[in-house]
Amino acid sequence: MKALTFYIVDVFAERKYAGNQLAVIREAQGLSSEEMQKIAKEMGFSETTFILSDAPRDGGYDVRIFTPGAEVPFAGHPTLGTAYVIRREILKQPTDRVNLNLKIGQIPVSFEPQPGGEDIPWMTPKEASFHEVFQAREVAPLLRVRTEDIDADFPIETVTTGLPFLFVPLRSLDAVKRAAVVKDQWLDWVKDHRAKMVFLFCRQAVEPENQIHARMFGDYYGIVEDPATGSANSCFAAYLVKHRYFGSDRIDVRVEQGYEIGRPSRIYLRARENGGRIAVEVGGRVFAVAKGNLL
Repeated sequence: MKALTFYIVDVFAERKYAGNQLAVIREAQGLSSEEMQKIAKEMGFSETTFILSDAPRDGGYDVRIFTPGAEVPFAGHPTLGTAYVIRREILKQPTDRVNLNLKIGQIPVSFEPQPGGEDIPWMTPKEASFHEVFQAREVAPLLRVRTEDIDADFPIETVTTGLPFLFVPLRSLDAVKRAAVVKDQWLDWVKDHRAKMVFLFCRQAVEPENQIHARMFGDYYGIVEDPATGSANSCFAAYLVKHRYFGSDRIDVRVEQGYEIGRPSRIYLRARENGGRIAVEVGGRVFAVAKGNLL
């Protein structure tokens, strides 16, 4: 294997060394799937992406995404972080938009200028679809929370924009903080269900400028807890609008995640419903951390 250039970036971060870490491998077309999986495991981040070529195809860049345990068709912070690297390191110019060709199709990432700061990338995910709804008494024991901790005003529901998540509304910040997956029982339970990962949230937040506190557990894919999950938040934005969580058919909110594992993150969500369809945008700041070579 020839030496390959890699980058490390922090995504959904308000400063360096926060948010969700991402490794991006460049010109990876010569790697097999097995080699990509081994590199992702070696990197040890929630995801590692592989840009197959510096040359675009059909207006986008071919990208594959791997967790330490498996390839996934779509993920949020890898989409934003990889688009940031392509813009900064391959295009080397302030392009308004970068398209990624992922397993689920082409995903656009736009860059929104900020006064006195670096542009913020925003992705437009596929439209969300809504699936199974579950009872609190079935799910609560799997997450070490009490049935009464779950907010009965909103559903425990599976939603996907390419990668399914189970959304569990909790009543308090305390409940979210003390939640934990009962791993063996959880892995056995998800065998029979579409969603393999769970997203817990409440409307209390640690930081006053944020509106939601959240956690995401992904043991099925080798992710014990994720600092910031763009794919989950793309579904979550649609969930918030569909169920009028804030009493409106549109939202513009900030979600905090990763506080329990020392990687505070902030995810920006915009969404609105029009004619029965929910349009979603997910954004967040990205910081370059490192560049090197795989030997």
